[in-house]
Amino acid sequence: MAHVLIIGAGGVGSVVAHKCAQVPGVFSEISLASRTKAKCDAIAAGVAKRTGVTVSTHQLDADVVAETVALIRKIKPELVLNVALPYQDLPLMDACLEAGVDYLDTANYEPPELAKFEYKYQWAYRDRFQQADLMALLGSGFDPGVTNVFCAWAQKHHFDEIHELDIIDCNAGDHGQHFATNFNPEINIREITQRGRYWEHGEWLETDPLSWSMTYDFPDNIGPKKCFLLYHEELESLVLHLKGLKRARFWMTFSDQYLTHLRVLENVGMTGIKPVEYEGRAIVPLKFLKAVLPEPASLGPLTKGKTCIGCLLKGIKDGREKKLYVYNICRHEDAYNEVGSQAISYTTGVPAMIGAMLMLNGTWKGRGVFNMEMLDPDPFMAALNLHGLPWEAVELA
Repeated sequence: MAHVLIIGAGGVGSVVAHKCAQVPGVFSEISLASRTKAKCDAIAAGVAKRTGVTVSTHQLDADVVAETVALIRKIKPELVLNVALPYQDLPLMDACLEAGVDYLDTANYEPPELAKFEYKYQWAYRDRFQQADLMALLGSGFDPGVTNVFCAWAQKHHFDEIHELDIIDCNAGDHGQHFATNFNPEINIREITQRGRYWEHGEWLETDPLSWSMTYDFPDNIGPKKCFLLYHEELESLVLHLKGLKRARFWMTFSDQYLTHLRVLENVGMTGIKPVEYEGRAIVPLKFLKAVLPEPASLGPLTKGKTCIGCLLKGIKDGREKKLYVYNICRHEDAYNEVGSQAISYTTGVPAMIGAMLMLNGTWKGRGVFNMEMLDPDPFMAALNLHGLPWEAVELA
């Protein structure tokens, strides 16, 4: 039994708090901290109503290492579970090192002033975590996270070599809004307006943003959807750990309506991240856009439909070619009924809880910095079925 400190009180933070409360045999004490304590209090009230579990709440500026260290030393958690903004990954890792506590996050670091994300910033902490006898688990969400584990599980049980990987993320839900993002608008828009990037024959190749597309026929009556090639962070670690890999790509679905709005916003400069002068003060256009768009947490009761996220893998097993599709279907309505959040937050928050659970019960342990596919996939795959994200594995012709 252990004490976890969750940092971040958005939609994912709410799901993590609810899911931790459902496993009291592991999470004997749950604390929740955010810059805005009122958000933590609202989540804690929801958790208490649904589960009867008390969540303690705290105000915290996660950008300030000293504040985080002081809170950790005051409440003494065994693990810091970071679901704040990716900008705060490094300050929180610094705080964990100083306070002597393990660390977990769901998305890799992004410099605020540069729309770019890569693991080099966090991989640079390996020696420090090893020397401190601490563990840092990176990317324990869905993608990254579950997708990494799907690949590790497929490599362990189904392939001698994996030659091709396509990670395909489909949100077939509908929230009825003209334009809204299903997670933090600032992070979401920075991600999808970057140049596409994929791995082929030992090198990274780039495409113009959203310039490559394909149509994929999704299971469970979702049907054909248009998918666009993006760069996504799990590719960076998976190309290092999958044997025989020749090509790795990431695809995501977007509706025509979403893309039309996004292009207009780009064309008029509203997705920019460099400050502009407005009435005597500097504002970042994308931050202003985030303020006027619907809050992702508000989409929970509005969103209907399903997500389907999975890995399409091609390779060799016992000398013959093999093609395997490993995927999860999550229904927005089911997620909302259980924890009050839509499926995008749910599919990130559940794996964060599972990763924390496996660290705290000693199933996953180590010294240093780890990506998800570096650890035994079997207990994580089993936990997905038990905690709300059942998966299917289908061998294709």
